[in-house]
Amino acid sequence: MTGTAAAPTGPVRALVLAKAPVAGHVKTRLGADVGLGRAAELAAAALLDTVEACTAAYGAEHCHLALAGDLADAVAGPELLAATRGWHVHPQRGGGFDERLAAAHADVATSGPGPVVQVGMDTPQLTPDLLAVVVAGLERHDAVLGPAEDGGWWVLALRDPRDATVLAGVEMSTEHTHDDTLAALRARGLDVGTAPVQRDVDTVADADQVAAGCPTTRFSRAWLGVEA
Repeated sequence: MTGTAAAPTGPVRALVLAKAPVAGHVKTRLGADVGLGRAAELAAAALLDTVEACTAAYGAEHCHLALAGDLADAVAGPELLAATRGWHVHPQRGGGFDERLAAAHADVATSGPGPVVQVGMDTPQLTPDLLAVVVAGLERHDAVLGPAEDGGWWVLALRDPRDATVLAGVEMSTEHTHDDTLAALRARGLDVGTAPVQRDVDTVADADQVAAGCPTTRFSRAWLGVEA
C-alpha cells in the first residue's frame, strides 16, 4: 500500500510507548548523574504527565499503551495503574525499538479504523493543545512527524497506523533518526507534515529546560523537589 489519501476514518487513538519505571531500566543516561532510583521516579512522573494529557485529549477508551515491563513493579505503580485504567495495554513486541514501534502501531490498527498519534515517555511537556496541533496536521497530510532537538522525533501521527510498517529497519536513537524516518514515510508515498520541535528528557540539561517550561507538571515538581 502506498499513500493514505483514502485512509479510513474513525476516532483518534493515542499510542504511548513506554518502559515500566523501574530503577536501572529507565533513563539510565540521566541516572548516571542523578542516581538510578531518582531517574526512575522522574520517568514515572513523566509517564503520568503523558498519560494524563492523552486521556484528556482522547478519552481513556481511545488510548493505547505499548509497555515493556510491568507497572505493578514500577515506581508509582499504583498511581500508574489507576491513571491507565480504561486504556488498552499491550506488551511491546519485537527486537529492536524500530520493530517494537511498528508492532505497536499494528496492534492499534487491529482495534479498528482511525488515525493514531504516537508519543513516548520523554516529553512530559505534552499537552492536549499540543496534541490538537498534531492532529490538525492530519487534515492536510497523511502523516505528521515532530522533530526532537537531538535529531530524533517525539511524535508520529498517521491517518492509517498500518503505514508504520516502514519504521522497521529505521535506526532509532541517532542524530539522523528524524531524517531517516521522514525518508521512509515519503518512500511509502506519504505526504508528511511537521509538528513543533520539542526537547526529549535524556540529560540533566534537558531536565532543567523542560521542567522550567512546564512548571505545573509532575515531572517539574519531581525534578525541582517540590511537593505536590
